[in-house]
Amino acid sequence: MTAVALQEDARILRALRAGDEQAFAELVERYHSALLRIALTYVKSRPVAEEVVQETWLGVLRGLEHFERRSLLRTWIFRILINRAKTRAVREARTVPFSSLLSPAEADAGPSVEPERFVRPGGRGRPGDWALPPRSWEDLPESRLDSKETQAVVATAIQALPPLQAQVIALRDVHGWSADEVCTLLGISDGNQRVLLHRARSKVRAALERHLDSSRHPRAR
Repeated sequence: MTAVALQEDARILRALRAGDEQAFAELVERYHSALLRIALTYVKSRPVAEEVVQETWLGVLRGLEHFERRSLLRTWIFRILINRAKTRAVREARTVPFSSLLSPAEADAGPSVEPERFVRPGGRGRPGDWALPPRSWEDLPESRLDSKETQAVVATAIQALPPLQAQVIALRDVHGWSADEVCTLLGISDGNQRVLLHRARSKVRAALERHLDSSRHPRAR
């Protein structure tokens, strides 16, 4: 935890405990979308996820006086969210995805990249080299990469990931959390965090690559 982050936490916490409604509104604006994204890795209905997030904010207000600052404020908030989401998933009689019951290292034993993208024994080139290397997107306009359509493809690809992968990539790449904070929140080692992030990034990149390639080379009508 950096000194700046700790000072900012202390400022917001003082304001919240003093009943500052603006400070609470600032907190909601900052973290609501991220909380919703993580809730959706536990419950697949957006209305239910919204309810979980609302329950989380109520839990934050009720627990402020007991927050001991052993972690960053946002880590504490997200931990409340995860506990609420797990409870709600059980109450909704939803089955927990098998991948979420495994250790992080076992969460996805499949390949990060499709095997057919590499040269196979007996093929043209050295086995293990790229047969179909990742495409370069340097020739694409920035507006295309930042378009709402492209962002929707990324969001859909993340939501389709196994829960742990979705949580790690959302926190790291979408919301800018540090590796240490993600490990603390999810209770995983740094090595497992790196594996999960690599697998998630590979799958999201593949989905984005398919989308952008289809845009550059539409089928003839």
